[in-house]
Amino acid sequence: MTAASLMVGFFPAPAYADHEDTPTSRQLLEKCDNGTDVCVFHPEGRPEYVAGPKRQVGKEVYNCTDREQRFEVGWSDTTSESNSIGLSLSAEYGFAEVFTSTFEATYGHTWTNSHTESQTTYVFTGPGEVGRVERRPRMERVGGTYELHFPDRYYGHYYWYVPFEATGPAPGGDEAIVQKTRPMTEAERNACP
Repeated sequence: MTAASLMVGFFPAPAYADHEDTPTSRQLLEKCDNGTDVCVFHPEGRPEYVAGPKRQVGKEVYNCTDREQRFEVGWSDTTSESNSIGLSLSAEYGFAEVFTSTFEATYGHTWTNSHTESQTTYVFTGPGEVGRVERRPRMERVGGTYELHFPDRYYGHYYWYVPFEATGPAPGGDEAIVQKTRPMTEAERNACP
């Protein structure tokens, strides 16, 4: 008989934070290293690289002339992490430190909570057009499971497992930055000098 099968016989079955009459995932993770004997994060697979939400950065530019114009659009944009329980990984929670240290040990680079990119992008606009810059940052997403052991029963169980997923700015950039144009509205044309 293995040690694992012996342990199963001595302890009640573990529970998952996804049933009724159980603590929420957030409540459990707030207990990580704050009432637990063990709190570990088990990553699953490699990080997945995904495109973040597309959004306009910088101000729109208006070509009120009768020739194509090149405008410089200076912008700064911050991308922040998000996760499945809504608690920031930059906050002073034990589960955040467990996640970031496990992430670094597993994948060989640091988890990034927030990244600010600042640039100047040239936008070409035709006569009577409005130009803008759109950015779609590169993100990395990782999932896994937290394993928590309590010294006393917590909601009836010694062991709890919490599924967890986080998405944050990916290292190395490789983001999409594009310029877009559209025709001016009548009101915008009337506002031209």
